[in-house]
Amino acid sequence: MLASSFPRVRVALSAFALLSSFSFIDSVYASPTKLPVRRATTCNGSPDLCDRSFGNVTFVGAHDSYAVGVNNLFTNQDYNITQQMNDGIRMLQVQAHNSSGVIHLCHTSCSYYDAGTLETYLTTVKTWLDANPNEVLSLLIVNSDDLAPTNYDTVFKSVGLDTVSYSPPSASLLESDWPTLGTLIDSGTRLVTFMDYEANFTSVPYIIDEFTNIWETAYDVTTSFDCSVNRSNSVTSTSMYLINHFLDTLVLGQPTPDMSQLNQTNAVSGTNSLGEQFDLCISQQGKNPNFMLVDFYEYGGGSVFEVAATANGVTYAPATPIATPLPQGTTTTSSSGSSPTASPSSFSRWSSVGVVIVGAALGASYVF
Repeated sequence: MLASSFPRVRVALSAFALLSSFSFIDSVYASPTKLPVRRATTCNGSPDLCDRSFGNVTFVGAHDSYAVGVNNLFTNQDYNITQQMNDGIRMLQVQAHNSSGVIHLCHTSCSYYDAGTLETYLTTVKTWLDANPNEVLSLLIVNSDDLAPTNYDTVFKSVGLDTVSYSPPSASLLESDWPTLGTLIDSGTRLVTFMDYEANFTSVPYIIDEFTNIWETAYDVTTSFDCSVNRSNSVTSTSMYLINHFLDTLVLGQPTPDMSQLNQTNAVSGTNSLGEQFDLCISQQGKNPNFMLVDFYEYGGGSVFEVAATANGVTYAPATPIATPLPQGTTTTSSSGSSPTASPSSFSRWSSVGVVIVGAALGASYVF
């Protein structure tokens, strides 16, 4: 009796397996496809920016973000990059140099001002990005010694930034083809890196050529700002653009930040203000600047961020007050939080003048 029941059991089990497979197939192919759930409901501080293209957002950038200190001709910021990013800076511009085979961040020359290694700097960037998962950040590298992008790739990989870097589908994109901030955040690729020269899409796709994607206005301005194309390898009408908004004064013929004018330079309105240049660009170019590079961003009490917020159609309402300008004579730390290795922040502006004199005698030149 038991033996004769085996075939029936096998038939029953086979039928059950067959029905189960039909049910599985039905569940896979007949069920509606579920759309991915957006992880970010707030992007760069506002829910209104999540659906905005990266190419249609205005960001405030820190010119020479690594050059931190007071009383020094070769510094452009009071506070290190962690404070800069906490306060709202979303583009970090750096000047990279080859120092005995290691990439250092130096101003003009590593003998003038050395803020330490790119690796240390990028470690700070990675720490901040990890702690702020709903923020998209840009990095602009001035490749002073024309190093191959693979040299930078090695450093990015050493600190884990390659995995959070955005790689575009091609070497250049139209302004309208960039992904939204929400897409960048949801995909975990929240760092967008540009390099002025020697970028190579084939070898390192996430280090993006600046001048085929972004054009710039003039820099080292000492009189008044305009909105004319100064540097570009792109069709300017369809690419993003950056305005250099830092007013210099000449010391022994060399441009250095005009500290006495900073509150007005960074202001929302008035002669030579950021707001005035922004409005000029709107009238001449018919669209907002994408990036605004400034010196000592905290002068003006947040005015540079107010200009950007107005451009983006959002309200500037920081949860906590931003940093305040440091009085001359104090000391600060380097961009990554430690003292600059070659030129301490207590290095006086008059000592800097001496360095400029020596540099001029040796034929050195001041560069952006």
